[in-house]
Amino acid sequence: MKLKKKDLLGASDPYVKLKLTGDNLPSKTTTVKHKNLNPEWNEEFSFVIKDPETQALDLHVYDWEQVGKHDKMGMNAIQLKEVTPEEPKVFTLELLKNMDPNDAQNEKSRGQIVLEVTYKPFKEEEMNKSFDRIQSLQIAPEGTPPGGGLLVIVIHEAQDLEGKYHTNPHARLTFKGEERKTKTMKKNRDPRWEEEFQFMVEEPPTNQKLHVEVFSTSSRNLLRQKESLGYIDIGLADVVTNKRINERYHLIDSKNGRIQIEIQWIAS
Repeated sequence: MKLKKKDLLGASDPYVKLKLTGDNLPSKTTTVKHKNLNPEWNEEFSFVIKDPETQALDLHVYDWEQVGKHDKMGMNAIQLKEVTPEEPKVFTLELLKNMDPNDAQNEKSRGQIVLEVTYKPFKEEEMNKSFDRIQSLQIAPEGTPPGGGLLVIVIHEAQDLEGKYHTNPHARLTFKGEERKTKTMKKNRDPRWEEEFQFMVEEPPTNQKLHVEVFSTSSRNLLRQKESLGYIDIGLADVVTNKRINERYHLIDSKNGRIQIEIQWIAS
């Protein structure tokens, strides 16, 4: 809210970078809101926390530039120990020039950022289950091409799906021309699939994309048996670098629909 004008024409193109301290993974980034000093994102990001007592969530707001360096608009951080487990908490933070409490420049108003944070501790059995599954998938199976690997995709769930004529969703994955799909959920706006798919790959899919589209089908509506409820294209470079990502994506061409997808790369 109330961001400062950075561009000569009297507007800014803000986006936010989020990074967990004490974590080697790259920052997560919101979309850019063009020519907007009071942008609304409503985007959701998940981080795996190792130590809530010491870690913080760093937030940096930038003004996007088509050419050259993106301008810093302000920053702040949330200490995770300030968040009560399982209780959503809304923070309204003043944007600062830096995190030095004695810097006089921090008294100048740069605007504010509002976000809701929920910390969900893993229960012990979930930790073990998740760990067992990841352990069992650490080694690529026999027959994996040398230099290649296994791409493992888990379609967890979706929320707020909305069909024009019916909402009986299933998700379709397309990777390098190969298509797989989940089971269909009848009359369900918040389907939970928890289905896993595997693709054997000759080489790391650094330049490849995964296309996931949610469709609704109905045998009753003969004129409109199938309609798309939204899609997402996911670049796989991050997965190759980090070995695993687990994100919630906003579906393109959907009003509010979101889908949670976990992807793992297991090199041979």
